[in-house]
Amino acid sequence: MTDTLTTSLWEGLQSVLSGRRFVDLTHAFHPGQPHFAAFPDEEREALFDLEKGDGFTAHRYSIVGQWGTHVDPPSHFIRGGRTLDRIPVQEMILPLVVLDISHRVANDPDAIPTLQDVHNWESRNGTIPAGSFVALRTGWSRRWPDVDAMANRDADGLSHTPGWSREVLALLLNERSVAAVGHEQTDTDPGLATSRQDFSLETFVLEQDRWQIELLANLDGLPEAGAAVVATWAKPLGGSGFPARVFAIC
Repeated sequence: MTDTLTTSLWEGLQSVLSGRRFVDLTHAFHPGQPHFAAFPDEEREALFDLEKGDGFTAHRYSIVGQWGTHVDPPSHFIRGGRTLDRIPVQEMILPLVVLDISHRVANDPDAIPTLQDVHNWESRNGTIPAGSFVALRTGWSRRWPDVDAMANRDADGLSHTPGWSREVLALLLNERSVAAVGHEQTDTDPGLATSRQDFSLETFVLEQDRWQIELLANLDGLPEAGAAVVATWAKPLGGSGFPARVFAIC
């Protein structure tokens, strides 16, 4: 009976996935890439190397958890919040909602989403489903891996990058009950806020017991509704963040 059920499930999945498009939403990480200024750069060492005559290749990586495309669990900012090992795998496959403000960001790098953006999305697609993953498309990932272009600082050192807005996050988390959010830029908060060490929007997301993905890639070309997102990461006990592998199924 078990073998029959397993085969049936796999055949059903094959039928659903046949002809679908898979889009990798993850940057490959490496030393020297853009990252939060207070964090050290990645260090990578080949402990064993086939090119040097060893029987296999094995690297040692020294990175902070928030490195490249990564997941932030509640514990990243919230004392007693859920750690990575406490986020169930059921939360890693979600309906994908793409909120696109890239047209405004092209003219104004400080642009943020508005309630009207959400209402316009819902007028075309219906109410944002509970338990979904909402990705903010800004076009910012096209600047990767240029450190200066990602930070986009002016002569006074202020960073001009897009971010979320409190009103949109409050609607998504408290009224639409989405499971998680994600974005292309380095931070949840826009650059003008992070330049003064204001991370209140990231705090707001994580204190709602939600998780987020930062530094998403390849959101352009995705449908704004109807796709699914798969977000996975390692399972460090008590982990406060880790590089993630994220992809969409369209």
